[in-house]
Amino acid sequence: MTGPRLTRLAQSLPASVPFVGPEAQERARGQAFRARIGANENVFGPSPRAIEAMRQAAAEVWMYGDPESHDLRAALARHLGVGFENVMIGEGIDGLLGYLVRLLIEPGDRVVTSAGAYPTFNYHVAGFGGALVTVPYRNDAEDPQALVARARESGARMVYLANPDNPMGTWHEAGRVQAMIDALPDDCLLVLDEAYIEFAPSGTAPPIDTDRENVIRMRTFSKAYGMAGARVGYAVGHAGLIDAFNKIRNHFGMCRISQAGALAALADTGWLSETVSRVAQARETIAEIAAGNGLSALPSAANFVTLDCGQDGDFARAVLGELVARGIFVRMPFVAPQDRCIRVTAGRPADLDAFAQALPEALAAAQSR
Repeated sequence: MTGPRLTRLAQSLPASVPFVGPEAQERARGQAFRARIGANENVFGPSPRAIEAMRQAAAEVWMYGDPESHDLRAALARHLGVGFENVMIGEGIDGLLGYLVRLLIEPGDRVVTSAGAYPTFNYHVAGFGGALVTVPYRNDAEDPQALVARARESGARMVYLANPDNPMGTWHEAGRVQAMIDALPDDCLLVLDEAYIEFAPSGTAPPIDTDRENVIRMRTFSKAYGMAGARVGYAVGHAGLIDAFNKIRNHFGMCRISQAGALAALADTGWLSETVSRVAQARETIAEIAAGNGLSALPSAANFVTLDCGQDGDFARAVLGELVARGIFVRMPFVAPQDRCIRVTAGRPADLDAFAQALPEALAAAQSR
């Protein structure tokens, strides 16, 4: 080729993204979805206080955002009971995962995750030349003991666990996660993705210990706080690792409007509580719809419910395709045997009414293929 030459690593990678967005699907379909319940977005939206804070900040958008995200970091530190130096803000968990992999993984370094777990993490590992090592799910949940064992066997630099899990919605109690932390080698970092932690039962998250150097927690304003489009995530960990992000992060990556919105959202605990209740009710409704159509719903501690379609991945993909054809945007796990399922985000009553109408038609059409 003429022009700039890609690196050998870049040449080896597929030109792809971890997820195809609903907008791309709508362009391909030539019409909008009736119900957007596939991306685990919080359809109940952000706090009105956050919306007002962002509206006011929009008038000042001629200024760069604070490159230290100082006020938001300080508020999160108080909220979590940790030091300011233990918190880093980034462009969603996705952005922080990319920075973390860049900091710690060199070409050929092994990284352990579950086969079928959050694909954006894998995307970053591949993008920096890491070698992914996977273990299977156990009973539709990530297997902390197997992850630790594989990390030890492979000499991994990093191991990833989402609790609650995406895409299954299952979760582990704090004691089991803490046992995993205690069993990891000192030179292997646990990336504990807690994007859905606000929806989980009490006792899901182990205490935050910022003295431990080989654990980093990732959380977000995209889910319970309803600000996925604002791209605000944060990492909590040992001060030395948190400070290392300053070596490579985009210091002006955080939008001024997003910083203001997240700060206001964090303070509105009443709205968060109301949202969590709405999501719990929607999960119950999805499970009822599934049962009414002969499907089983997996227990979920997230803002979505994974539905077992009762057959194999081909059948579940057919069901998903038929739902999309009827204007219902949903997604599904990518790896067998979890790909026998589809995944439905907690929606508003109108969203779930549309899903309830389309599901029996989609199942019948998939059965007749």
